[in-house]
Amino acid sequence: MRDLQQHTIRHQVLAVIVVFLVPLTAVVIWSASRTLAERERELLDQAGSVATTSAAYLNQYLDGIDSLAAVLVRHPAVRGLESNECDRLFADLVRGHPIILNVTLTTPDGAWHGAAVRPAVERAAQPPPYVGQVVSTGQSVVSELMIGSGGKPAAVVLAYPVRGDAGPVAGVLGIALNLSQLQIVFASIPLPEGSVVTLFDRSGRVLARSRDAERYIGTRLSEQVVEPKDAPRTTTRKGIDGIERIFGNSLIDRGPWLLSVGIPVDVASMRTQSLWRRNVIILVVILGMMILAILWFARHISQELDRLRLAARRIADGDLTPPARSRVPSLEFANLQDSFITMAENVREARASLDRQVGEERKIRETLQSLQRQVVRQERLAAVGLLVSGVAHELNNPLQAILGTSELIERRPGLDPEVLEEVSFIKTQSGRAREIIRNLSRFSSQQTGPPTLVDLRDVISEVVQLRRRDLQNAGIALDVDVSSVRPAQANFTEIEQVTLNFVINAQQAVESANRKDGRILIRLFDQGKKVRLEVLDNGPGVRPEDEAKLFQPFFTTKPVGKGTGLGLSVSYGIIESYGGLIGHRPNEWGGATFFFELPAAGVNVPA
Repeated sequence: MRDLQQHTIRHQVLAVIVVFLVPLTAVVIWSASRTLAERERELLDQAGSVATTSAAYLNQYLDGIDSLAAVLVRHPAVRGLESNECDRLFADLVRGHPIILNVTLTTPDGAWHGAAVRPAVERAAQPPPYVGQVVSTGQSVVSELMIGSGGKPAAVVLAYPVRGDAGPVAGVLGIALNLSQLQIVFASIPLPEGSVVTLFDRSGRVLARSRDAERYIGTRLSEQVVEPKDAPRTTTRKGIDGIERIFGNSLIDRGPWLLSVGIPVDVASMRTQSLWRRNVIILVVILGMMILAILWFARHISQELDRLRLAARRIADGDLTPPARSRVPSLEFANLQDSFITMAENVREARASLDRQVGEERKIRETLQSLQRQVVRQERLAAVGLLVSGVAHELNNPLQAILGTSELIERRPGLDPEVLEEVSFIKTQSGRAREIIRNLSRFSSQQTGPPTLVDLRDVISEVVQLRRRDLQNAGIALDVDVSSVRPAQANFTEIEQVTLNFVINAQQAVESANRKDGRILIRLFDQGKKVRLEVLDNGPGVRPEDEAKLFQPFFTTKPVGKGTGLGLSVSYGIIESYGGLIGHRPNEWGGATFFFELPAAGVNVPA
């Protein structure tokens, strides 16, 4: 996101479009895969339905053969085993049925008594197996696959018993079906290109096939034989020709045989491709139109933003003439243009107002200087706290005793010069201490008024006016951040002393670090039920070993003559007297932050 902020709107729009295309492409691919899976399921259902339909067609055809056989076994020539008459009857029958390969009539011993196509011998050395099955059971049977030789097609024989007048089986009527022509039964069933209908016997050999019948009839599907009744309704596998197909299976009870209809898996892909191609074309057209529309809109937005940027640069260079109104692409830009024009007019009026204020500031400069002198006096008073009044009284009497005793000792005759020198040193230091106490007593005798509602913003304003010039001369920037409007119950002069003491200490800390980019920040904000004032600087900060002694009387880190060490101690007493909190912490600039908190007026503070 941070990298995008460094590019134009057009580049950002293109990046968003690219990011949008990634999940969109994933959704399209997922949809295509789902569609392909649905088409494959449809093919499974279609293959199962077609297999059921094809089985019905085949059963109907076999039922027709059964009806034909029922008529033939009742024909007098067949029942009488009249060879010549049967030959003519069977030949006429075969000419009208292309699937029927031959019709024969044999006796139980294998002698021929009629055939549409006569065999080379009149009596077989051993009758076909189906003859014995019909004679023994007295019912119709279906023979095993009979593979022809010498160019003869493969066939299966439907054998029916022929009974004489006495009732026992006198002959066997055999109707041989040409398996290579059996696909005629399924010719009317609509199937996709490449589909195949295959008929298997119970041993898994191909009996009939709608494609390349001559090549595959008699071929075994696999070594693992599955009973036709146990075959699944639908399955997907490779056929005997190596093509992967979706197969639907149906049971033919006559054999029992398994009728399998295979539809190539590629049909699902082909059906999906047309839908996929149409959807992709629609998607590309829509995306193209969207991209063109977004780029067109982004271009107009960029032009309007450039125009406003140039107008802002002109105003920054000093030309405060409001820009002319123009047509914009949206209501938001119209409102932005109006706001920009209003801003330019207000800035121009503000500059004129500032010019007028410059003259007024000259008039109040003398007043500010007078206020500054008053603050200096208050700063001297801030150096003396509640501790000073008690210390001055308690120390004055012992110092008088020390001075008196020193004078008496000094008057004694015969004292050693070194002793006189030490006594003189004691008198000198005692006098200095007495003078300090006298000054402190004089400073502490100044009394302030009772507590009132104090607006800390006014306190900050007074301190800023007093110290701004000194800070400017020292090359230190002073900033103010005020976000609280709640007053506090205190004495204005005392709170001003505390704030001024913080600012002076911050200035001296910055100057001691010799920083070229000195900075002080006065910050006022709400802290729960209290109002908090902070003074931050980018000086060297407070050393860890000095933190515990900051608010102790007479402790100072300043050079001799720069401070008495009473400023923070007095400030501590003032804030504590109002039930507030005063403290120190390091800040992010590497310097120190001194702060105090006072209860906001109207907020109950627990004792």
